[in-house]
Amino acid sequence: MRPHWMRLRRNERGTALIEMAFTLPMLLFISIGILEFGRAFQTWQVLTNAAREGARVAVLPGIDDAMVTARVDEYIQAGVLDPSVTPTVTIQRNATISYGSGTASGSTVTVSYPFKFMVMNGVAKLLSSSSTVGTDFTMATSATMRNEN
Repeated sequence: MRPHWMRLRRNERGTALIEMAFTLPMLLFISIGILEFGRAFQTWQVLTNAAREGARVAVLPGIDDAMVTARVDEYIQAGVLDPSVTPTVTIQRNATISYGSGTASGSTVTVSYPFKFMVMNGVAKLLSSSSTVGTDFTMATSATMRNEN
């Protein structure tokens, strides 16, 4: 017969529970991170396409800045971004575009949008004492196209 301490040492009941307690928080953190960065990438894609749409409209003759901004806003609303957040649209009409053997005049549309991670900001604030960690950041993208004559 084996001594009592040998039987306790070989007993593995509860080890799966302890392993799960260590790995589950890490697995959840990674899953939430994937979702959060996927949402950030989707937002960046919408902003990039909105800037392209704005540049397409800005190069047309007879179009003013209000029409360009309206088109960018329409595209952002169609992209199902937060309607309470207003993007900043900057339009530069006299941009210079270089191509093969020369240059041309163009229009540049820049779209800036404040983005906030939903869960990761709170986690970052818990893990760091810095005041800049976990704050919103601004995504900015631009598109330049040649002006139509």
